[in-house]
Amino acid sequence: MKFILIDKIVKIVPGKKITSIKNVSLSEEYLGDHFPVFPVLPGVFLLQGLVESACWLVRDSENFAHSMVLLGQAKNVKYKSFAAPGATIQYTVTAKDIEENISSFSGTGTCNGEPIVEARFSLRHFNLAEKDSKLAVEDAYVINKLKERYKLLAAGSGAA
Repeated sequence: MKFILIDKIVKIVPGKKITSIKNVSLSEEYLGDHFPVFPVLPGVFLLQGLVESACWLVRDSENFAHSMVLLGQAKNVKYKSFAAPGATIQYTVTAKDIEENISSFSGTGTCNGEPIVEARFSLRHFNLAEKDSKLAVEDAYVINKLKERYKLLAAGSGAA
């Protein structure tokens, strides 16, 4: 199962910074299992919101050159509070470096102006065809679908 943990890209400065939001809704299926009497967004999903934001920054900066942009390493992850249904999380991610196959970031997630997650992390980016040229078709398909999703997420932000 795949979760999408970014609802909207608010602002993007190519190669430098991205701001995005996530609205936590009680209808999200994982909340039924994650403390049913006290539903909160799981901490790993808070981190994933930072990672997804950074992935969009990489894709925008590299003009969707890679089909795969994945978490490489997470460091100094600090969870400071909870995000319950009804909360809006604002993620701000700043790029330290975006290189051809790897990038590094620092990011913060806030709710009502208070930090709820902070992390430093790196991403790896590559194409499937680098290992097997027959997978170039899949790379093209994935990139096309990501471009479609990006248009939806970045609509109104001036980024798309």
